[in-house]
Amino acid sequence: MAPLQTRAAEGMWMPQQLPQISKALSAAGLRIDPSRLSQLTEFPMGAVVSLGGCTASFVSPLGLIVTNHHCAYGSIQYNSSAQRDLLQQGFLAAGLSEELPAAPGSRVFVTVAVSDVSEQVLDAKTQALAGKARFDAIEAGQKRLTAACEADSGHRCHVASFYGGLQYQLIKQMELRDIRLVHAPALGVGLFGGDADNWMWPRHTGDYSFYRAYVGPDGRPADFHPDNQPFQPKHHLKLASQPLKEGDFLMVAGYPGETNRHRLPAEVDFTFSWQQPSQIKLMGEQLALIKAATQGRRDAEIAVADRVAGIANYHKNMQGQQASFDGSDILARKSQAFAELKAWVAADGVAQAQYGADIARVERLLAQSQEIARAEQLLDYTSPRLLAAARSLYQYAQQQARPDAQRLPGYQARDSLRFAQELETLQRRYDEPVDKQLSAHFLARYLALPAAQLNPSLLAALGLQPGMTEAAVKTRLDALYAASQLHQQAERMAWMQRDVAAFKASSDGFIKAAVALYADDEAREARDKALSGQLDQAYASTMKALIAFKASKGLAVYPDANSTLRVAFGHVQGRKGAVDGADWQAFTTLRGIAAKHTGEGEFNAPAQQLAAIKARQFDRYKVDSLDSVPVNFLATLDTTGGNSGSPVLNDRAELVGLLFDGTLDSVIDSWDFDVQKSRSICLDARYMLWQMKVVDKADRLLREMQVL
Repeated sequence: MAPLQTRAAEGMWMPQQLPQISKALSAAGLRIDPSRLSQLTEFPMGAVVSLGGCTASFVSPLGLIVTNHHCAYGSIQYNSSAQRDLLQQGFLAAGLSEELPAAPGSRVFVTVAVSDVSEQVLDAKTQALAGKARFDAIEAGQKRLTAACEADSGHRCHVASFYGGLQYQLIKQMELRDIRLVHAPALGVGLFGGDADNWMWPRHTGDYSFYRAYVGPDGRPADFHPDNQPFQPKHHLKLASQPLKEGDFLMVAGYPGETNRHRLPAEVDFTFSWQQPSQIKLMGEQLALIKAATQGRRDAEIAVADRVAGIANYHKNMQGQQASFDGSDILARKSQAFAELKAWVAADGVAQAQYGADIARVERLLAQSQEIARAEQLLDYTSPRLLAAARSLYQYAQQQARPDAQRLPGYQARDSLRFAQELETLQRRYDEPVDKQLSAHFLARYLALPAAQLNPSLLAALGLQPGMTEAAVKTRLDALYAASQLHQQAERMAWMQRDVAAFKASSDGFIKAAVALYADDEAREARDKALSGQLDQAYASTMKALIAFKASKGLAVYPDANSTLRVAFGHVQGRKGAVDGADWQAFTTLRGIAAKHTGEGEFNAPAQQLAAIKARQFDRYKVDSLDSVPVNFLATLDTTGGNSGSPVLNDRAELVGLLFDGTLDSVIDSWDFDVQKSRSICLDARYMLWQMKVVDKADRLLREMQVL
């Protein structure tokens, strides 16, 4: 293919695209052969792994993995209690035998192969279908490809969609299942600044933690067992010995979750005029209710800590997006660009015949989808967690009665272990008073809607009536909770072995409700699949038109992020006149930690750390130009959620930091990239090493990483 045109800093590139931008990479400062970055099983890409929501990387020959503290937060929380509060105090294993099992369901995915399977998924027969039939055919094709790929045991495969369903890739990953927590700094390091500093600059957060991956004695992926041995990766990253300076080349490899840069104007308008503002309000209510319900109960705070962190992070991200969008010209520019595309199609007879009808149809289908979203948004907030578990269990029983190939994704034999581990994890992440308070509040909100908008099946299953007060709803919920044993882990696990008849005969309050809701759940799922089948077909055609239109101008169209491996590149760079005319410096230092420390709440640095800072115990990690140890730095790297924990590499592919955040006014980049404003916030590896050496005395790990 011809070389692509690219703007500096913009683009989350698929590895196979990198040879096409090799000149841009070399010009930006990369000193290794750019073609090496497209070789997934070679250095350095072979050291980059997915945690299934975050990114991480191997940093030793013995399977030691570094990622963000907030990515390991769930495992730290899972191993914590009021008596042994690892969240607050941090954790450091004295040796391999002291490393703690990560939260059930924790995985490390090592990508070993990627292949284009567009023609297998979208064969002639499938392309002739429409609606639910098309959706089902695509799903069946994906399952066939996945099953064949997973015949190689120890691997997890999935088929990813690109450009709105225009292209498909089969991604094969080694699935490491025995993951253990090795080291996490104290909360006052790993989450220093908390929500107040989240998405903000300047930043002083030590957002790092360490896992280790284990395999069976035969070297193959295995479940946790005391006899398992550390996994030995083919490649691991080496820590850079030289400090960064402003202007240095950087690249980041990771698994960004989702961007929306190719969304149509109707989607942009719907998101920012209604959907996102209402979600911001609802999440704010969630956080306030949880805070009130856990007040003075440390065990409850620990139980919901992972959930609160997730809601709070998403809530602030959305607020930042909304603030950037309001008053901007984003919608106007998106509308103008879409109008230009339609004009180009209309002016070309061949293009009009190929794309015209689908472009018109996609807008009508989006309107239908948005109408459903408006009507059912509150339903996502109303369900008690035990009812959600009961519905999943009943669906599991229904699916087990079918041949494996005909089961829904998520309920096949390949999913049983993960399903069981999610049920197990609930035991440490569930608090009944919190659950009741949230469900009662949002159910009462839902019941206040006009009666014609309410789902009669939900009301009948839970014994609710339109217009019920929150107090009345809570009384009804009290009866449902009292009539259920699903809060007991053994009881939840036992239901995995029971058939549909057992569910129908049960007197458990939440099981009965799940059975009563099943027909409506199935009907709404069929409705959504039918609409999705139509929408995907029209959307894929619209994206094909966009690619052709851009190609006519000599421009490339990189796909939106979709949790597949991507590479971005840029430089260490501050920002001039960022806020009220003030400049953002490229680096923060230890001085900022001492200055921000208050001794309470989110700005409570450990005493040992503060003493080391005061004594200027910088060890080998001082940077003379800063007269201190660098803590965090800004970079012009194109990233988004899912990139958390991604290794930041220098021009020689040495590890110089971990990406963990972005600035609040650049989170809108998920929708509309701004090369002038966009900044990613990264942990400087020198701060991590300083904290481990001087404060936490993690010499064993430093020797393992060959930096001591």
